[in-house]
Amino acid sequence: MDAQDKGSDARHGPAEPGVPAPRAPLRGPAAPADGPSASKPPSPDGTETAAVEQPPRDASDGPRTGVAALSLRHQIGAALALAVVAIAVCVHLGMTFLHVAPPNTVSKKHSGTIADWIYPEFEQNWKLFAPNPLQQNVSVQVRAEIRTPDGGSRTTGWYDLSAQDGRDIDGNPAPSHTQQNELRRAWDFYVSTHDDDNRPVGLRGALSESYLRRIMAMRLDRADAAGRDGEVARVQVRSRTTQVPPPSWSGEKASDKAVYRVLPWWLLPEDEMRGGIG
Repeated sequence: MDAQDKGSDARHGPAEPGVPAPRAPLRGPAAPADGPSASKPPSPDGTETAAVEQPPRDASDGPRTGVAALSLRHQIGAALALAVVAIAVCVHLGMTFLHVAPPNTVSKKHSGTIADWIYPEFEQNWKLFAPNPLQQNVSVQVRAEIRTPDGGSRTTGWYDLSAQDGRDIDGNPAPSHTQQNELRRAWDFYVSTHDDDNRPVGLRGALSESYLRRIMAMRLDRADAAGRDGEVARVQVRSRTTQVPPPSWSGEKASDKAVYRVLPWWLLPEDEMRGGIG
């Protein structure tokens, strides 16, 4: 064998008869590396094998989110805010429960505090253990006698104030307390302090009449019932009551006839003729 065959690194030409084929160079030990490719061992035929999958990283090594991403000072502030909200919710639920529950020692002792918390925004008109849902639709209406500058007078048609409030509430995500309850409570106040002949019962009868009359004067002024030069001299209030129809699957029958309760005419004081409440 000549000198060209000596050593593993010798160059060889095309294979010739009787001459052994060149051998593949031997690989030395893999150099250490810092990356994942360091774990790829060579295959027996000299080619690289597939990369060995590394274990998933711990989630705790990733970026923090939510409250955990805040600084310690802000975490303490968030915890205090949540505590305040939780306490407020618990207090509100407790006050509401005591308000609607039957009278007991706690509700009697703290009745003033409970009333201050509930009224007027969180008022309930039913009792927890004796619910009494409304079964009637009551509509409060008013008409006015207008005094004109030439000394004459005219009477307006009936203004359905309850229907106006209903239209203002319908589709309104945050209706005012006035739109929801002012007119209804004023009428309930009047009915509870007067008999069927509209005569006051007790000392609160005159107060309920004055309250309802002033609301009528303001609502008529808001609707510009008197016009530019007229004045509202008198008002008359009536209620229209109809039964809530039962569901179609119920065998119960209810009358669909409207029942009216008409109050006498009320003269307005001078300060109420133009909607004043002084």
